Amino acid sequence: MTTSHQERAALFHTLHTDGEVLALANAWDVASACVSVAAGVRAVATTSAGVAWSLGAADGDRLDRSRAVDLVARVVAAVDVPVTADIETGFGTTPDDVAETIRAVLTAGAVGVNIEDSFATDDGPLRTVDEQTARLTAARSAADEVGIPLYINARTDTYLRSVGDTETRFKSTVERAHAYLNAGASGIFVPGLADLDTITALAREIPAPLNITVGPRSPSVGELRAAGVARVSLGPAVAEAAYGLMRRATRELLESGTYKSVQDTMTWGELNGLLGG
Repeated sequence: MTTSHQERAALFHTLHTDGEVLALANAWDVASACVSVAAGVRAVATTSAGVAWSLGAADGDRLDRSRAVDLVARVVAAVDVPVTADIETGFGTTPDDVAETIRAVLTAGAVGVNIEDSFATDDGPLRTVDEQTARLTAARSAADEVGIPLYINARTDTYLRSVGDTETRFKSTVERAHAYLNAGASGIFVPGLADLDTITALAREIPAPLNITVGPRSPSVGELRAAGVARVSLGPAVAEAAYGLMRRATRELLESGTYKSVQDTMTWGELNGLLGG
């Protein structure tokens, strides 16, 4: 594995264009990142929700920037694959704040970021296109200043937030995607979408790698590859499953006094070994 920051960044870009779907099981701490690498992922992506929960904060711009960046630095130091960080809306209200976040994330060693356009106001659940493009432009400029080809995965929540009717939503997604690419984004991330026909149409209309979140109701990776998707990610689903197991195991322990919930796990030795023990 290459070790220089520029080489890792270049590799991460290539992983979106090599004809294979970049499949990411999002991590929320060092251990989950190491487990995913041992299982074979080609890159590590953090989940902002999982990171926030693991650090005792709610998701949705509630986590302090410094704590999020510290987690990214710890993950980068622990794995030998490219790391991309979910930075929510950018940890700040202004484009300058976003630029500061980008500089911090790059100092931590990450080679990619997700930046979302969710921002609840009286006018709707998303930032305006002009507001979001200003933030993306600031992010790109900050990366260019330090000479790292940062992969900016511009997330639009048109589907996740059910913005408009079906026709309006598709049109808005495409328009936002083009604007975000013109502002310096490397790829487009559309969570909350599982309909294969719509995904195929978006992949046709967006001239950049398309990232989709996946889960039990989603098309298979093979189907998404055929549809033109470049990247799929599980988002907070693995963290949610882990916390779901904690709830099931606790209830079983307290209610029936049994322990079947935890019979199919990684061993102490496996986990300890991944972390240098």
